[in-house]
Amino acid sequence: MSKFTRGVGGSTAEAGLARLKPMLSDCQPISHDEHRARLAGLAGRMRAAGLDAVWLNAGTNLTYYTGMSWRASERLVGAVVTADGGLTYVGPAFEEGTLRLYMGIEAPLSGWEEHESPYALVASLLPSGAKLGVDPAAPYFAVTGLSDALGGGVSNAGNAVLQARARKSAAELALMQATKTATIEVHKAAGAILRPGITTAEVTEFIHAAHKRIGAPGGSTFCIVLFGPDTAFPHGVARPKSLEDGDVVLIDTGCAMHGYQSDITRTYVFGEPTARQREVWDAEKACQLAAFEAAQLGRSCASVDAAARAEAETRGFGPGYQLPGIPHRTGHGIGLDIHEAPYLVGGDETPLETGMCFSNEPMICVPGEFGIRLEDHFYMTADGPRWFTEPSKSIEDPFG
Repeated sequence: MSKFTRGVGGSTAEAGLARLKPMLSDCQPISHDEHRARLAGLAGRMRAAGLDAVWLNAGTNLTYYTGMSWRASERLVGAVVTADGGLTYVGPAFEEGTLRLYMGIEAPLSGWEEHESPYALVASLLPSGAKLGVDPAAPYFAVTGLSDALGGGVSNAGNAVLQARARKSAAELALMQATKTATIEVHKAAGAILRPGITTAEVTEFIHAAHKRIGAPGGSTFCIVLFGPDTAFPHGVARPKSLEDGDVVLIDTGCAMHGYQSDITRTYVFGEPTARQREVWDAEKACQLAAFEAAQLGRSCASVDAAARAEAETRGFGPGYQLPGIPHRTGHGIGLDIHEAPYLVGGDETPLETGMCFSNEPMICVPGEFGIRLEDHFYMTADGPRWFTEPSKSIEDPFG
């Protein structure tokens, strides 16, 4: 029986937090030189695509290329990147002082007053007849506003914008390694405070505080805590149950540092596992390993998902998405977004390349009983896949 599945001597939340130490203080943000190199690469792809400019909307694409972190809203904020490498930020005039504080790469800022059209301002920054590519994450109202201001002539710049994001640099990998290592320690601490009757809200509150304790400025970026039959619902239920002896425990959480994300799931049993719980847990681990081994350079993302489903089928689950079995994709890309392209799922024929990062989580759900999700991440190297975090050792010893 694992000490993590019973609590360490009935460890309190206060004691659990006290044992955690800051882990992220040495993390370095992406350098301005790397941002400039990203912009240069984007400009080259724009020229190849016949685009004169690209609109980067507030959000992670803007952050990736410029270092500016700004949340999208109904007020247009972003940047115009031109094919010669020029950069101009656009935002509300009354936010100018704040926007300058959030700039990564410094560049001119064009502001629009509240009664003015921000789309007309963007159009005024471009030569007549310019072909504008729009950030694929821009909201529909921004796309239509820009199109109207330019008299048409806008297109989806997804290929140019997203291509580089799929392959992570050494600096990005280092940030994700740090956050994922830290989240594992939070998982261990959360397992140590479990007791009969504890609520999912109590565990969630602890995990949020624990992520802050280890140095994540915003605490948890998300947290899913489920017990017993609720674990058969991948993303939770409306009225989660409290913990009872013999329940399966599923905790899925993560944090961010300088924007780069962790996202790790551990599933184990509070008490002594039954034969059925052990059978499904072992099947999940085998599916996760099958996916990892299938992830080889040049093979498709879809083939990794197929390998996990094939393993599940040999163990009596599925086929395909049928339950009991694996109801969702095997994995997703990760970086500045928790979920980003490409995806380990049927139909995604993107070939695996060095620097790509993925979750590996072919969750097995058994309706009316429980679900098992083991989620770790790997990245592609010249020698094949490499784990960021080591997978669970066993149902009794989920942290090794």
